[in-house]
Amino acid sequence: MLKLDEIQKRLLREVADLHGVPEGAYNIRSNSASAGRQSTANIEIVPKEEVSGLEIRIKPGTKNESVHIPVVMTQSGLKEVVYNDFFIGEGADVVIIAGCGIDNCGNQDSQHDGIHRFYVGKNARIRYVEKHYGSGTGSGKRILNPGTEVYMEEGSYAEMEMVQIKGVDDTERTTTAELAAGAKLVVRERLMTHGDQRAISNYVVNLNGEGSSADVVSRSVARDHSFQKFDAKIVGNAACHGHTECDSIIMDEGRILAVPALEANNVDAELVHEAAIGKIAGEQLIKLMSLGLTAAEAEEQIINGFLQ
Repeated sequence: MLKLDEIQKRLLREVADLHGVPEGAYNIRSNSASAGRQSTANIEIVPKEEVSGLEIRIKPGTKNESVHIPVVMTQSGLKEVVYNDFFIGEGADVVIIAGCGIDNCGNQDSQHDGIHRFYVGKNARIRYVEKHYGSGTGSGKRILNPGTEVYMEEGSYAEMEMVQIKGVDDTERTTTAELAAGAKLVVRERLMTHGDQRAISNYVVNLNGEGSSADVVSRSVARDHSFQKFDAKIVGNAACHGHTECDSIIMDEGRILAVPALEANNVDAELVHEAAIGKIAGEQLIKLMSLGLTAAEAEEQIINGFLQ
């Protein structure tokens, strides 16, 4: 499979569920170079000339096709910024799989900043999956800073799954969205931090068109001495509906800061936020331990179910 070693193949399985060359369009980036790229009749992937990154152009009406653009890094001390722009044609319906895995066995920090811009055409639909994963025995940090911009035309739909469960020492996620009339955005973030890790998530969603809507939900677990901040703002500039929610489990010496914000600039904007932070309920542990699980096993089962 392509020009990848066993560690890079393992990272691909973790972040993109890839066990071989993917079907359809793809670009696999390894240590700042392309390890393989393929366009299709309906999806064209072209490298940018002035900066590092890609243009991905999906023809109008394209359906039941996918794009894989995962990134793997195994060189300690490597730092990069990548700009990928997606142009989704009118009426298309596609799946986009991204994700980044860093294995750092050295003493220098490794960092990937991926800036993704989505231009979702009229009545187009996308499902976007982005997973982050870190591994390696080195003292150098594994740092991931994703930036996501979403521009949605009338009647379009975008579902975005953001997952970071293990091994990333530091991350700062920034997501902004602009929605026209009838457009709908759904975001599901799942996050777990441990050790001394730090994770910041910033969302700003502007509901500009009549009938537009957004549902931004984060579920997270902070363990050991880790720190998380979830800062989500929904702005209603028309007759619209917005909802943001943060549910978190706090453990050990972890710290969590939730900052939900709503801004209504139209009398017909309906905006709701919810936030809850708490420890694992003792009743849940006792119930599972009565079924034969140890305290540690019961705890892990509760966390796994919470983050699904």
